[in-house]
Amino acid sequence: MALVDSRNQALWQLRERYVPRGVAQAHPVFVARARGARLWDVDGREYLDFAGGIGVMNVGHGHPRVLQAVQAQLERFTHTCFQVAPYEGYVRLAERLAHLAPGEFPKKTLFLTTGAEAVENAVKIARAYTGRPAVVALTHSFHGRTLLGMSLTGKASYYKQNFGPFAPEVYHAPAPYPYRGVSDGMALEGLDELFRTQVDPERVAALILEPVLGEGGFIPLSPEYLRAVRELTQGHGILLVADEIQSGFGRTGRMWAIEHSGVVPDLLTFAKSVAAGLPLSGVVGRAEAMDAPKPGGLGGTYAGNPLACAAGLAVLDVFREEGLLDRARALGEELWRRLLALQDRFPQIGEVRGLGPMVAMELVRDPKTKEPFPELAQRLLERARERGLLLLKAGMYGNVIRVLVPLTASLEEVAEGLGRLEAALAEAL
Repeated sequence: MALVDSRNQALWQLRERYVPRGVAQAHPVFVARARGARLWDVDGREYLDFAGGIGVMNVGHGHPRVLQAVQAQLERFTHTCFQVAPYEGYVRLAERLAHLAPGEFPKKTLFLTTGAEAVENAVKIARAYTGRPAVVALTHSFHGRTLLGMSLTGKASYYKQNFGPFAPEVYHAPAPYPYRGVSDGMALEGLDELFRTQVDPERVAALILEPVLGEGGFIPLSPEYLRAVRELTQGHGILLVADEIQSGFGRTGRMWAIEHSGVVPDLLTFAKSVAAGLPLSGVVGRAEAMDAPKPGGLGGTYAGNPLACAAGLAVLDVFREEGLLDRARALGEELWRRLLALQDRFPQIGEVRGLGPMVAMELVRDPKTKEPFPELAQRLLERARERGLLLLKAGMYGNVIRVLVPLTASLEEVAEGLGRLEAALAEAL
């Protein structure tokens, strides 16, 4: 789409000249400011934000409680490196997350900077604890852009390109995808087949999964599937790692998506919404596993930065004081109601799926053949942007439109955004 706004046009020319093309943009607009569930670009246009920085802004842009906490920390100090001279914010946030993570057993928390770092360190911890080398992930999964993250990611297009060779001892089992014919039973049979033909389960340190596949298209793993996987991993001494980087912090109406199933993972990775946009990630899990690496084996120069920890503590205060999980559940009910109504109107919406307010719609050319319709998804993004609504795609075929609106958005804002989505979809067809 051609840009017509002069400041956006000028900045886009700079972007094309000085930034590698591999850093893709969903929308060619440059943001000047943001508040709550709204963004304004450099030319003053306003947008409802249904992307949330890819699920980072669950408490909304510029939440006063977060800004106040970061400003107060900024005036004290910005960095010492926790491995050099520790500070209170790190250990206070570690304590609170250990109590919030599933499981009635002692837990410890490690902070890092990015989601990919959290995933890689979870694997390091699992290998150190079990003494085993192999890791199993699922197809359609996304676990980061680093070498091990790419190796674990179960999607070749975009993410893997010509970046190999990849890390060894990484295996993929099929993810359930009921809409496209992969049932829970078939996925579990595929996991059994993997253990029979490719890797002995006694050599597997960890099985990592997203309770709701994020980049894979917002495919929720059923409670029955998750319980079966939990039983299988326990039987073989394999650590179960829940990747909650996109699905955590209230995105599904619970603090962690895996809580809907009652399954307790051994380790849990988090990032994105933990610090309302400041770079922070981590791993929380069984204390004995977390303690397996020897001193010096974990950490990072910026890991658990003081500003990010201050933001993380404020985010947890917002969840508690504003009843954000209750608000998330109400938001989810409204999103499901409206999107299912859209499905009744537009047969090109093959399926509405997700968990709570982590919801998406898969677009198809024909609901009978279920042929993916990525061109419609792209047109919808463009038409919605013209109407002041920012959306994101997902899915193996690029034909899934996902909703990651801040959980603090009012129901009126959500209704307004969904109205724009409906009009944009009608125009895109």
